[in-house]
Amino acid sequence: MVTAAAAGTAFLGGSLLTAASAQNSNTGVRNGKMKILVITGSPRKNGNSNTLAEHFIKGAQEAGHEVVRFDAAFKEVHPCIGCNRCGMNGPCVFKDDFEFVRKHIVDADLVAFATPMYYFGISAQIKAVIDRFYAINGRIHVPKKAVLMMTYANTAASEAKPIISHYEVLLNYLGWTDAGQIIAPGVWPVGAINHTKYPEQAYRLGKNV
Repeated sequence: MVTAAAAGTAFLGGSLLTAASAQNSNTGVRNGKMKILVITGSPRKNGNSNTLAEHFIKGAQEAGHEVVRFDAAFKEVHPCIGCNRCGMNGPCVFKDDFEFVRKHIVDADLVAFATPMYYFGISAQIKAVIDRFYAINGRIHVPKKAVLMMTYANTAASEAKPIISHYEVLLNYLGWTDAGQIIAPGVWPVGAINHTKYPEQAYRLGKNV
């Protein structure tokens, strides 16, 4: 679902929803052009959620936005161990690829998450990245936009609710605004997404976000 304050265009299970106009003043967007960080969680290079990310990025770049991508499954990101050495706003004890996320997320105007459903939740790879937000907690509690792109094999809408709920609670905590969601059911084998309407919707979301 899309919050009342959502900006841009959102897609839910293939349904197009037009939300409120972009609130550029809230996110510090410069001349309508945003810095976008895309975080993917699929360990399959040609996985269905990665395909959505690629189409979203294409649309966003064509719209003139600056996009960087972090493929969590192909990077080294150690899970948070709750040591609190960072104090929620400092260096992490682990020096790994999360430093790339740290570098780009603070200045990002929009953060896009692309994940498959794994055992009714987001993938472990992208969850590890989100858990490490703890170390920059004080720096990312600022207005930003966010996008969720999620794929899953089953078709029951109720099974997508836990991931959507997690995403919405995360945004509420951080003070971010939902800019759109693409929830793609019924895709499992690699390439299955290519025979659906969802890649085009991801492209349009990136183009109009």
